[in-house]
Amino acid sequence: MAEITASLSIGQIAERTGLSVHALRFYEREGLFVNAVRRGPGGRRVYSEDDVNWLTVCIILRASGMPLPTLRRYAELVREGAGNERERLTLMREHQENVISQIGRLNESLDLIRFKVAVYEDLVDQGSAARPCHAPSPSPDDEGTPLL
Repeated sequence: MAEITASLSIGQIAERTGLSVHALRFYEREGLFVNAVRRGPGGRRVYSEDDVNWLTVCIILRASGMPLPTLRRYAELVREGAGNERERLTLMREHQENVISQIGRLNESLDLIRFKVAVYEDLVDQGSAARPCHAPSPSPDDEGTPLL
């Protein structure tokens, strides 16, 4: 028995993916869909569940910082089908390294933010009852930098 593929409108796809209609058209123009976007009666775009699944992958890769040219290349490779898995693997490994590096930088930022939160919590806790209205500016933190 043949599998029945549901036809979804651009509005339904936008709702399901969280992408705007404008973004969906942009993705189509940029060649980011694996399958060509079909047209229904009257020329309206028609999408499938496979398109939803592919767009979910695209959204995650973009959110992880994958540049559009890299995502476009990945879509091209997937469109070409079997035989280019080594190139897909290389592309994904490179992006994986970029994400790992990004996570490292974000963890360093988070460490600094946590430190600053702790400093300010201490100041607020100490000063809420004891500090007069016209208290001098806070002294530098433990690293010698002014508290900002």
